[in-house]
Amino acid sequence: MFESVPEEEQGNYETFRECLSEPVLRLLATPIEKPTKKKRKSRRSSMKPRPVKEVANRENETEETSNDAEDLSEFIEYLSSLIFPSLPSSLRTLSYAKYKDSPTLQDLYTPPLTSPASLSLISSISPPALDSLSSYSLLPSSPDPLDLHNFFTPVLTSYITATTAPPPIWISTRTTECELCHRDWIPLTYHHLIPKSTHERVLKRGWHTEDRLNSVAWLCRSCHSFVHRLSGNEELAREWYTIELLEQREDVQVWVKWIGRVRWKKR
Repeated sequence: MFESVPEEEQGNYETFRECLSEPVLRLLATPIEKPTKKKRKSRRSSMKPRPVKEVANRENETEETSNDAEDLSEFIEYLSSLIFPSLPSSLRTLSYAKYKDSPTLQDLYTPPLTSPASLSLISSISPPALDSLSSYSLLPSSPDPLDLHNFFTPVLTSYITATTAPPPIWISTRTTECELCHRDWIPLTYHHLIPKSTHERVLKRGWHTEDRLNSVAWLCRSCHSFVHRLSGNEELAREWYTIELLEQREDVQVWVKWIGRVRWKKR
C-alpha cells in the first residue's frame, strides 16, 4: 500500500518519482526493436493473409509489453512511496523560493552533493526499498556505499536541480503535455532543441541562425533523457532540432508508444 503524501509535498513527490523513474526505465525498460531482414516477396505471396498464429503472436507481444509497462509503473510508484517520505523534510519541501533565501539549504543541497551530504541522505532510505532494487538487479544483493552512491546520487541531484531551478525564461511556451509522448499528468522539463553547448559551433558553421538557438521543447523527464541518449549534442543540433524531426525517427516512435503506457495511479 502506498504511503500517503501530504498535499503540500505532492508536487515535489511527483518530481522525485520522475527522477527515480529515469534510471529504472533506462536500465529495465528501454524498448529495442529486433532487426529483421527484409525478404523480397512476390506480389502473389504478399497478397496472402497472415496466418492466424502469427497475428495471435503479435497480439500477445503487444499485451505483454503493455503488462510490462504497468508492472514497472507500479514498481516505480512503490519505490517512490517508500523513499520520498524517508527523506528529510527540508528536502521534501525544497523550492526555488526557499532555496534562494536560505544559506543553510544552499550549503546542504547545492550540486554536486558533498560525500557527507549524499551519504546522510542515502542512509535514510528504507531497507525494503533497497531490497526491491536488488531484486530487480538495479543494485547488488549486498550493496556497498559506492553502489548506493552511484545509483542514488544522480537521482537526488536531478531532483534537487529540478526543485531549486528558477522559472525558465521560456515559461510562456510551456505546454500542458509532453510534446513527444503526450502524457499530460506528469512534470515537464524544457529541452534545448539546439543544445547550449553547441551554440558557438552552430553559428560558426552556419547550421542555424541566431534566432533559432533558444528553441525549446517541453518534454517529460523520461522522454528528455531518451532524446539525449539517441545522439550526441552536435548531431541533435544539426539533424534533430525540431519535434517534428524527432518524431520521424523510428526509434523515437517505438519509445513513445512504449512510454505512453507507463501511467501513475492516482493517490
